[in-house]
Amino acid sequence: MRVELLSYLSTERLLEALKGLGLAYPTPERLLPHVSFTFSVEGISRACSHQLIRHRTASFTQQSQRFVKVKRLREHVVIPESVRERALQPYLEFIDKTGELYVKLLELGVPGEDARFVLPNATTTNLLVTMNGLALRHFFGLRCCLRAQWEIRNLADIMLLKVRSADPMLPTLGPYCHQLGYCPEGRFSCGRMTEVRKRYGELAANF
Repeated sequence: MRVELLSYLSTERLLEALKGLGLAYPTPERLLPHVSFTFSVEGISRACSHQLIRHRTASFTQQSQRFVKVKRLREHVVIPESVRERALQPYLEFIDKTGELYVKLLELGVPGEDARFVLPNATTTNLLVTMNGLALRHFFGLRCCLRAQWEIRNLADIMLLKVRSADPMLPTLGPYCHQLGYCPEGRFSCGRMTEVRKRYGELAANF
């Protein structure tokens, strides 16, 4: 996985613009709808990207499996650590057989838009992602949580570090227990709120 912050409109820049317009000095919280961040995300699985694009208030441009052909599938899959530890060989055998079938379908004249039906959720993809501050706050609230799936949680943590570095004036960001001071998951709570809040509190203190 590789994540790069391509561009952003920061709280500080907006505050400078507001001064020039003679507008009232708002809190950073009120500027969340106006700040924005654009990321390039490379090498995440389709399983991860399907979760990411559920955040509908964000804007996405995703690599096409219809027009971009996958060569050597084994080089373009994500391998979960649990699989790497317990079932790596059968996993790779399946990937190789699937890759061979995919190539065979293309050779037989099956259109790429149909041949892609056999590609697994593990297949990697690249995206361009743009979110404003409100969308990011909600995204981090859900996806930095320990209940989130590991791959999208890793993605959220990387994005959070880049956002914090670029715009330290932003209000509290991180999992909802860190934002709210309590866990909104009820009986589904991970039970580790103190540990999680400490971690993200220390992260925020570094910027």
